[in-house]
Amino acid sequence: MRSHLFPFSRRSAVTRAFGVVSAVIIAVGIAGCGSSASPAASAGAAAGSADCTYEPSPRGAAKDVGVPPAAEPATGTSTASIALTGGTVQIALDRETAPCTVGSFAFLSEAGYYDDTPCHRLTSSPTLSVLQCGDPSGTGKGGPGYSYADETNPTMLYPAGTVAMANAGPDTNGSQFFLVYADSTLPPSYTVFGTITKGLDVLTGIAAKGTSNGGKDGAPAEPVTISTITIAG
Repeated sequence: MRSHLFPFSRRSAVTRAFGVVSAVIIAVGIAGCGSSASPAASAGAAAGSADCTYEPSPRGAAKDVGVPPAAEPATGTSTASIALTGGTVQIALDRETAPCTVGSFAFLSEAGYYDDTPCHRLTSSPTLSVLQCGDPSGTGKGGPGYSYADETNPTMLYPAGTVAMANAGPDTNGSQFFLVYADSTLPPSYTVFGTITKGLDVLTGIAAKGTSNGGKDGAPAEPVTISTITIAG
């Protein structure tokens, strides 16, 4: 277990998008929350750490567990193990590139925020292949009651195995995240904060069963639940 990371031994991952990908994302209502200051190499941050700003969200909290620490490590290694219906997905978290995103994710995980919550959305298209999780309400509109800024990705290409934040526009990150199971194209404002190291087959197995509505975008045909997320490192 880790001692402080997104301190800790925590318990249970641009501009507007254009074209079809953006239309799909916005239409379905990918959730996030308000806006905040960008983290990483802030002038007030100690060496090897980042100053993070988590602003109150006008949406309120789907499940209130508090707010992460303002100072987050920007060095070292850390992993997450997501116990899903059907198997476990292991992730290498990227503290150096996305310290505040990792800090928030780890904080929520160790606070039990994600425990027994559904992965409410499965999308399968030539440009977007993701399982979306992280909303305790299961509606795609819920969040933790705070929001924070993007730690942006310089490209719109998200290879299979990418773990990225879902949001409702630039700088509206909350708790929801994408597990990318096939190469996808997403706006750079979707912060990449980890890479799947084991369990990609679990996701492709979920995707193979399709959606409950038989379309390319909807709830998984077979319900998927996060039982717990464990953070180590």
